[in-house]
Amino acid sequence: MNLEEKSEENLGYIIESMGKMLQVVNESIMDPKDYDINYYDELKSLYDLLQQKGKLTVAETQAFIEELRQYRK
Repeated sequence: MNLEEKSEENLGYIIESMGKMLQVVNESIMDPKDYDINYYDELKSLYDLLQQKGKLTVAETQAFIEELRQYRK
């Protein structure tokens, strides 16, 4: 899978992976169909940052979730 390529499949993978990394309890906020493909680059950047950072503090997790809200449809 090449995540550099914008596609609905890759967007779904990124969103679902971020949900697992952030340990989101309410999975409905991480439904890939609720995110706009036009924000793919921004979402991919967040995904890359999460991959790089590993574990997050509670405050960082909240900040990531808040950031994700901006990219929902």
